[in-house]
Amino acid sequence: MGAAYRRVLLKLSGEALMGSDAYGINPETLARLAAEIKSVVEAGVQVGVVIGGGNIFRGVAGSAQGMERASADYMGMLATVINALALQNAFEREGVVTRVQSAIRMDQVVEPYVRRRAIRHLERGRVVIFAAGTGNPFFTTDTAATLRGIEIGADIVFKATKVDGVYDRDPVRHPEAKRYDVITYGEVLAKRLGVMDATAIALCREQNMPLRVFSINKPGSLKRAALGENEGTLVKAGD
Repeated sequence: MGAAYRRVLLKLSGEALMGSDAYGINPETLARLAAEIKSVVEAGVQVGVVIGGGNIFRGVAGSAQGMERASADYMGMLATVINALALQNAFEREGVVTRVQSAIRMDQVVEPYVRRRAIRHLERGRVVIFAAGTGNPFFTTDTAATLRGIEIGADIVFKATKVDGVYDRDPVRHPEAKRYDVITYGEVLAKRLGVMDATAIALCREQNMPLRVFSINKPGSLKRAALGENEGTLVKAGD
């Protein structure tokens, strides 16, 4: 079975890198994620990645403790660069050529984000990791993932989480929660399901960008999603 998509944008939370640890980056988890993404690249799919920074620093949490929100968000953006470099190293150990592009310039460490250059990298089979969010405070990495997905012409945004899809309520606190196979952006916003923040969802809906939410902890889930299988929940525009 061939890949269902030519180009995808994968959103990974910083927490996905922690594994069973309380914070930071778990080397075994990092290697597993790199191998999962490599299998998608080998299937002929061009992959862009947006990585969060919550395993190192979360801007919202910092501002909740009295820190100025803009400063806290910039700290969170820098945390995503740390994660991106760790992920790049794991990819290259797997033999996957990778570039990191940052929305905040730090030319001695990574490339600046340049849309056309990113697309050229993707066309040449390189994985591109987009770091530092949008480069602006008050915007989440979910919004950055949607924005980058649209900019690079991705066919779909994949959001890899700890939960295997979108539920009508928190499945951890409510074991009877119902998982959706397909749901519309309008329903997500109306029911406040917390798939992504409202800005990211509204941008997806406006640009008719499909979104698939699934668990990155299920082995092979990313490749199944890339092959077009019914993995997790598909969020799309209504009829």
